[in-house]
Amino acid sequence: MTRKEAMRQALQQDVLHKLGITREHAEDLRRISMTLHSWFERECGTSNGCIERDEATGKPCWLNSHSMRRYPIRDMEKGANKRLAAIMAKYPTLSSYIQGDPRGAALYILRPNDVPTGQNANAYYNRGICIY
Repeated sequence: MTRKEAMRQALQQDVLHKLGITREHAEDLRRISMTLHSWFERECGTSNGCIERDEATGKPCWLNSHSMRRYPIRDMEKGANKRLAAIMAKYPTLSSYIQGDPRGAALYILRPNDVPTGQNANAYYNRGICIY
């Protein structure tokens, strides 16, 4: 880890701590964000294949781009969403937003005034706290 990365992580933890989020939960949120980011990257595809969901069952599989065969895989997205929901239930004044584009962070924590009343978080999520 570089010094710049360590400073950014410390700043992120301090901001989350000021909102009342414990250090353990802040680390868990960071791991959830990294898991989701990796999942979204693989959904978009790599040179080796991509993640697809079965339309009937919703179960994920890996589509190998070389053999065009599908292999069942563990649903990391479902587990990350479940862990996120458990953490966010402990902080009722905060909400979360998952951004599925792999070019940026996957998870944002939204404070009560980050999204105007009656508006959708899709247009205002960048006002929240970005979790890398």
